[in-house]
Amino acid sequence: MKKNKKHLSRKGMGTVEIVIIIAVLVSLALIFRQGLVKYGNKIMDFCFDDSKITTAFG
Repeated sequence: MKKNKKHLSRKGMGTVEIVIIIAVLVSLALIFRQGLVKYGNKIMDFCFDDSKITTAFG
């Protein structure tokens, strides 16, 4: 019995799927650019705020 060669394994992701995913992510980043920038700045200000540093020997 011969196996039908039309039924091929389609494991993994192809180039087209990767390009579509990247395009969707870039478009979402452009749409929500202002919100993302504000959120990033807020996180950076919180992480690098010198007023929150306490000295152990002070």
